[in-house]
Amino acid sequence: MGILWTIIIGFIAGVIAKFIMPGDNEPSGFILTTILGIVGAFVATYLGQALGWYQPGEGAGLIGAVVGAIIVLFVYGLFAGRQRRAI
Repeated sequence: MGILWTIIIGFIAGVIAKFIMPGDNEPSGFILTTILGIVGAFVATYLGQALGWYQPGEGAGLIGAVVGAIIVLFVYGLFAGRQRRAI
């Protein structure tokens, strides 16, 4: 059930992160944005468990997932911006 909640929270976090951090280099598609939000939730869960903020088997909350999604969107924007300039 933990992975399912992480996916649901990541979906919501991806949408919230897109509203917080809009931009030209960010993914414009709804599906890609939510996938990056889910990845951000998994990143937040992993980092939180590695730093001792969450117990093993415990996922990141909504705020942690939003922060993770913003980080993933930022990194994606850096790489997407480089690829667009190279073309």
